[in-house]
Amino acid sequence: CIFTTTKQDYAKKVLDVLDPKKKLIRFCLSQQDCVCAHGCYWKDLTCLGRDLAKTVALDHTIQGFPAQAANWIPVPRWDGDPQDEELLRLIPLLGRLGRVVRTRAGGNWG
Repeated sequence: CIFTTTKQDYAKKVLDVLDPKKKLIRFCLSQQDCVCAHGCYWKDLTCLGRDLAKTVALDHTIQGFPAQAANWIPVPRWDGDPQDEELLRLIPLLGRLGRVVRTRAGGNWG
């Protein structure tokens, strides 16, 4: 799932580049799915309808997830560098989190 504060048409264009065959990304939430408070858009993970104890969000800013800060994993802002491998570096962490979720019944990440 991709969850962005950008407008839907822009998000679709980005997804067409990231996943042109539509095989990797199941769905995309965009600005219309965000909460707008005081002129700022933020992502409410509860709209996913998933157990938040089993949900993480990768983003360059926590401002997108003020209500679910415990679910946030900070990543650097992508600057277009095709050699950027930051997300690949997260694979071990995400794998460990997946194992924890499978072995624990509910609870918090920490």
